[in-house]
Amino acid sequence: MNDPTGNRGWLVLIHQLPPKPDYLRVKVRRKLQRIGAIALKNTVYVLPDNDEAREDFRWLRREILTDGGEAMLMEAEFIEGVTSHSLERLSRAERDQEYRELVVSADAIPSPTASDYERLQRQIGEIIRRDHFGAAGRDTAEFSLRNLRARTRPSAAPASETSRPRGATWVTRQGVKIDRMASAWLIRGWIDPDATFRFVPPDGYEPAAGEIRFDMFEGEFTHIGDRCTFEVLVHHFALTEPSLVAIAEIVHDVDCKDGKFGRAEANGVAAMIDGIVLTTPDDAARLAAGAALFANLRASLARAGT
Repeated sequence: MNDPTGNRGWLVLIHQLPPKPDYLRVKVRRKLQRIGAIALKNTVYVLPDNDEAREDFRWLRREILTDGGEAMLMEAEFIEGVTSHSLERLSRAERDQEYRELVVSADAIPSPTASDYERLQRQIGEIIRRDHFGAAGRDTAEFSLRNLRARTRPSAAPASETSRPRGATWVTRQGVKIDRMASAWLIRGWIDPDATFRFVPPDGYEPAAGEIRFDMFEGEFTHIGDRCTFEVLVHHFALTEPSLVAIAEIVHDVDCKDGKFGRAEANGVAAMIDGIVLTTPDDAARLAAGAALFANLRASLARAGT
């Protein structure tokens, strides 16, 4: 919905909460802050129109309705009264303040421990997730954390072999694409060989006991900071095979579209994934096709010594 004049497409959430219970207002306000929603009025919030924002707002709307409130979600373009540029500036200012506070926290720790670093790393990941417009303070915050890490003992090792799930039900959103295809292939090949997969709509899903969610809002394994789900899984389960690390970079470049790793294979893999999506409507069949693609890619990378 963007146009050459700079008028951006937006999602608008309008909600009304019941007077009781009191904690509901606090819960909703905190969730709006966590996803980086921009306040227009007390009960009117906006986010840039993209898939992740739609999912975030839909989850929040469902929670509001479940707790007895009312909520509407709309697409909008602002013509008068407020501009896209002013909303972007407001969002950047809020994120810059959060980055500054993180830098102050990091610099105030005289003898950092691994837990200090991991805590602040989680915090910056949360800020980056809601930094929709690239606030300038991110570079300073990341530099501060790199300095903190240099003064910190190594963190505890990621998940061990014995802590990996066995035969779990792994849940993700319907309409799987590259990150979910690749993650499912990784899960079944290296993490949980007996895994089963369940595909759910983005709205109305209530996780059952023992289910593990991936690449979905509030999932156990999903994007952290600028890392896609496949990267998060590789790191968490300490998978160090060079070809898997290379695939993580390729999946990142295709999924995040930021060219971070500049992988030459990214365009070709993206085209093959698009072919699977266009010709294969069933999600389980997409996973099977994706598994064959990534198995072949791994073999090629391994032969090349990547």
